[in-house]
Amino acid sequence: MSKPSRFILHSLYAAVVLFASVFHPLAEAAEVLVYTALEDDQIPRYLESFKQQHPEIQVKIVRDSTGIVTARLLAEKANPQADVVWGTAATSLLILEQEGMLEPYAPKGVERILPQFKDTAHPPRWVGIDAWETGFCINTMEMEKNKLPAPQSYADLIKPEYKGHITMPNPASSGTGYLTISAVLQLMGEKAGWEYLDRLHDNIAIYTHSGSKPCKMAGAGEFPIGISFGYRGIIQKQKGEPILTVFPKEGSGWDLEANALVKKTAIKPEAKVFLDWAISEPAMKEYAKSFAIVAAPTVDPVPEGFPKEPMKQLIKNDLHWAAKNRSAILDEWTRRYGAKSEPKK
Repeated sequence: MSKPSRFILHSLYAAVVLFASVFHPLAEAAEVLVYTALEDDQIPRYLESFKQQHPEIQVKIVRDSTGIVTARLLAEKANPQADVVWGTAATSLLILEQEGMLEPYAPKGVERILPQFKDTAHPPRWVGIDAWETGFCINTMEMEKNKLPAPQSYADLIKPEYKGHITMPNPASSGTGYLTISAVLQLMGEKAGWEYLDRLHDNIAIYTHSGSKPCKMAGAGEFPIGISFGYRGIIQKQKGEPILTVFPKEGSGWDLEANALVKKTAIKPEAKVFLDWAISEPAMKEYAKSFAIVAAPTVDPVPEGFPKEPMKQLIKNDLHWAAKNRSAILDEWTRRYGAKSEPKK
């Protein structure tokens, strides 16, 4: 064989080896399975920048309410399926942490995340992206039709004139429901808190299995008042629905939407790439369009409809207490009030 021919063959072989070494690993593990409780209308918008930056990685999303995502992860403990948890309550991730189900990982740029919005361990086992809080979704047309004033506080919600006019999320299936119940118990103390919830229960028409559904029901005119969360009411008003979002005078219950790496025998490098992106500046700017409080400071203005000083609206919230006592609280809540919950699908 001539020297030029040998050179060509060697060059072709080198090219094939290079191609295989660069692309073969991605061909085997180019998909990342993400469990999330983020809203359906947020996910496509958030993921746009990831797709632009990493077209070689396919993101498979499994989306449900916080409680259902948490239960699914716990049920899969012996054989984890998800690679990543994205935008699920920090209180849920604290439960997974207690079960030894999270792999510590410090995403690129984690130093930008405010200290109160991430795990204190080094490396952290979870990292927050934003905070969401209790808000009342009020259908102004239905309120006028029923000659009802808009409630401004938790205390207002137990007034007799609201009997049968309120819906709220079941805290066993909804993170929004749980952060609201947790807020009541932390604000009032457990004895007075359960007494309050007894009276609130008298006014509740139905408990839903979704944090956003009470607001959607209010928007559709099914019930005048839905206990939900701020973003949902604000976005529905932007779409033209007759919704007023009220943040309770006593302060809003809240939780963090947070991310974590699931502990598995084989951790995909793409899972870490996803978590790096999920706290990046492009991602944070998208979160800031939905929420008044994000985990890394941005120059974006507080979205219209939220309190101008959103941090002051949040109650003093012990996330570790909420996680530690979650099971006992949900058992008691279900015993007392579960009969009014909508049927599970």
